[in-house]
Amino acid sequence: MDLGLLRTFLTVHRAGSFTRAAALLGLSQPAVTSQIRTLERQLGRPLFLRQARGVTPTTVGDELAHRAAPHLDALVEITETGLNGRVLGRTLHLAGPPEMVSLRALPALAPLVAEGLSVRTSLFAAAEESLDGLAAGRHDLVLSTARPRGGLLTATPLCDEEHVLVAAPRWAARLAPDGLPSKGPVVLDGLPVIEVHESLPFVTRYWSAVFESKPAASATVVVPDLRAVLESAASGVGLAVLPRYLCEEALASGRLVALLEPAVPPLRTYFLVVRAGTLALTHITRAHETLLRAAVEW
Repeated sequence: MDLGLLRTFLTVHRAGSFTRAAALLGLSQPAVTSQIRTLERQLGRPLFLRQARGVTPTTVGDELAHRAAPHLDALVEITETGLNGRVLGRTLHLAGPPEMVSLRALPALAPLVAEGLSVRTSLFAAAEESLDGLAAGRHDLVLSTARPRGGLLTATPLCDEEHVLVAAPRWAARLAPDGLPSKGPVVLDGLPVIEVHESLPFVTRYWSAVFESKPAASATVVVPDLRAVLESAASGVGLAVLPRYLCEEALASGRLVALLEPAVPPLRTYFLVVRAGTLALTHITRAHETLLRAAVEW
């Protein structure tokens, strides 16, 4: 049996679509369809049921994938990395929010880079863009605040990100010399807001979790990078909601002040997402494991 046909079959099985499999393999969709039909003729059994949105494997298709995948993945891994399992010469395509990738993921991957791993990053504020690119084969690994649905992508919880309501000291002093009043949302709604988007995603999430209401404000400054939001807030532009890891140093130095310390702070969960089956590749699984270990300290 042609190993090339098995590779195409396994890619379709994991992608759930001839179109997505063609993109992952660098082939045209007709070529993928032709190869699957050839394999079905050789086996004398249908491997997939065609549906309006993609394909579903038959029981024969599932059995073939279960039996062939470990061996085919091992052969691919040997040809691409050699026998020692090192990441030398491999390239990892990583995507996610610019702050998390820059300040968390890339420093954590430094030991693998020292082994010879190359890293290419794509930075997206919206989780949907990263996940769409992962499904299409443009990325290997994605840091996402959204858990994907379906069987094409596999998500593992990575870490929880605590959000803090902050402003420059002069704003805190103006609000109340002895701390934030109990009627906090009423007072805060009069302040200028710095956000990453007009929809106020961070501020709205914070207001909902802490005050159980919506903010009666619009953004004064919109900039799609939380590091720029931090600097604007520290310069006295207005209030912002930031991840604690990002503003921890500014809080410690007094450049920023936490306007409120709720008993249960708002949290946002990050997931580490890969395409199904790709953890059989050494450089992806090593990066995956490295980030999970590093996240314990995040």
